[in-house]
Amino acid sequence: MITATSSTATEARQFAIEVAQLLADTKCEDIVALDVRGLSQVTSFVVIGTGTSERQMRSVSDDVIELGEGTGHPLFRMNRERSSTWTVVDFVDVTVHLFEPNTRAFYDLDHLWLDAQRLAWKRDGADSRPRA
Repeated sequence: MITATSSTATEARQFAIEVAQLLADTKCEDIVALDVRGLSQVTSFVVIGTGTSERQMRSVSDDVIELGEGTGHPLFRMNRERSSTWTVVDFVDVTVHLFEPNTRAFYDLDHLWLDAQRLAWKRDGADSRPRA
């Protein structure tokens, strides 16, 4: 079982929050950041977002990887195919799922992690999505 230790759990939680904020900044929708410690045997935090296009999802996943590298969270692995409707970016302690809307509805990870605690990730005074 690979999970965050108590000394790195705070760092992983902060990284998950920063990822959620990045997704909002890049116009992803319906962003959720979840604490799945004690519920998942493979990760501690899950961030889920809906992209508006394949191109956007590719760009956002690149931005998430760059954020991870810049904050000491190196990429463990990623699945991203040219015409993918679901991209997973795995940093071990934080796993990021980017979906197109229909694929997100079909797999319904939000329901799978219904018992998980939702992290407050929105910046003070900010909506969940950036204003145009």
